[in-house]
Amino acid sequence: MNAFAGTGKLIRVVLRRDRVLLPLWVAFICMIPVVFVGAFTGAYPTAEARQHYYETSVHTRAFTIAYGVLNGSSLGELVAWRSGFVTFMVALFALLTVIRHTRTEEEAGRGELVGATAVARHANLAATLIVTCGAALVLGVASALALIGRGLPAAGSLALGLGFTVAACAFASIGAVTAQLTTGAGGARAIGISTLGAAILLRGVGDVAAQSGDGPAWVSWMTPLGWAEALRPYSGERWWVLALAAGAVLALIVLAVALSDRRDLGAGMFQARLGPAAAGPRLRSPLALAWRLHRGPLISRIAGLAVVGLVGGAMSASLGTLMDNGGAAAREALARLGGPGTLVDQFLAPMMTMLGLVSACFAIQAALLLRNEERDGRAEPLLATPVRRLRWAGSHFAFILLGPALGLIAFGTAAGLAHGLNTGDVARELSRLLAAALVQLPVVWVFTGVAFALFGLLPRLVAGTFAVAMVSMLFGWVGLELQLDQWVIDLSVFEHVPKLPGGVMTATPLIVMTAVAAALVAAGLAGFTRRDMPTI
Repeated sequence: MNAFAGTGKLIRVVLRRDRVLLPLWVAFICMIPVVFVGAFTGAYPTAEARQHYYETSVHTRAFTIAYGVLNGSSLGELVAWRSGFVTFMVALFALLTVIRHTRTEEEAGRGELVGATAVARHANLAATLIVTCGAALVLGVASALALIGRGLPAAGSLALGLGFTVAACAFASIGAVTAQLTTGAGGARAIGISTLGAAILLRGVGDVAAQSGDGPAWVSWMTPLGWAEALRPYSGERWWVLALAAGAVLALIVLAVALSDRRDLGAGMFQARLGPAAAGPRLRSPLALAWRLHRGPLISRIAGLAVVGLVGGAMSASLGTLMDNGGAAAREALARLGGPGTLVDQFLAPMMTMLGLVSACFAIQAALLLRNEERDGRAEPLLATPVRRLRWAGSHFAFILLGPALGLIAFGTAAGLAHGLNTGDVARELSRLLAAALVQLPVVWVFTGVAFALFGLLPRLVAGTFAVAMVSMLFGWVGLELQLDQWVIDLSVFEHVPKLPGGVMTATPLIVMTAVAAALVAAGLAGFTRRDMPTI
């Protein structure tokens, strides 16, 4: 039998399963650069206004890390630069899509059932990569056509669209490799997302070095995100980068196939460590079991946020010097996102907003554990005992609520200590930054409530909470920077959180968000007690 026999049939299966998600993904990503065209045209209608925006933003290292190097002040260059974070979004989607259709299928046992038919070993991997990379190509072409329709140059539009395709295909192939390494989808996702995080870090370091003219600018070439940027849309396109990206994607796919040949179906290159044959006395309650399931990710997230807070607090001391070098234009750019307060406060406030988004994603991921336990058949045997549904869900809910709170406390404490040691007033800065971190908790609980409501009422859509959080952040941050109408900005939940440190503390929006979160959780739990289980 051919090693890829049955690929065509499995392509139809993948398309059937993602018939809603893939078109929505392509349409949403295509919309973002077009929105930027309209926003820049409306807010900066003249070449002089766009030049002022360029001079304002090009000196801000935080913008360079987030979006990449800004090469010029033309409309196309501004749109391409501002779309720099889109490559991260498409890369993450492609990575998770490949893992979901490969390693998750094996973990659930469906991969073995399909493999028992007249389907070759690598057919599912090939079908998944073909569909994912094909969707990425459609995304790139559709984005280019949409931008050309808005009057932007064809060559630059095509380069920007193909940049999205490069990022998606590269991380789809990385997802194919990570799916061969572990026995569980969670481990594969952790390795893949860590790789994506490292790619963001390397691109940021390389871009800052390239813009300052001092440092290892070459490191951005080590990442697929750097390749997408290196195409230079609207700034003298470099088409040869596509050949580099294609060679790397092909090499990663060959590696994934080779690794797949060396492992058994359902196994991974890294074998899972066997646990004890019998559960200990500490696992005799649903709460103890929930702690056992949540403790690893919870501890790692808290430690990670503490490290990021320590680094961010330490960096804030040198911000004044950096902004003085950038001049008044750089200070104006930071004030757009940071709000009132000192220069350092304006740097720390957007960091707290990003902290809220990251913590919300952590909470959503923890809430998904409930859905995974149900889908994989582990919850039903437990609930066949005297354990009631509310007790089981409440055991997980305790860690889903407390986990983000502990992470925010760790971040605020570490940042406050580092910044306080730099300023010589630890007590003041610790209290200020700890409060700034904790005001993000109600917005985290709102998205936790959305996840719980979907789990109880529409369990198949729970993972869509990630998209809700991302879109909410998009409305707020993009709207503020591009000076859109206030009603558009107000669509973001993050916009209603007090801008601390530096801003005014108002309790009303926090109380409202907490009440909304409680109502959503109550609705989800009520739905969970009434619906059939499991719902696959």
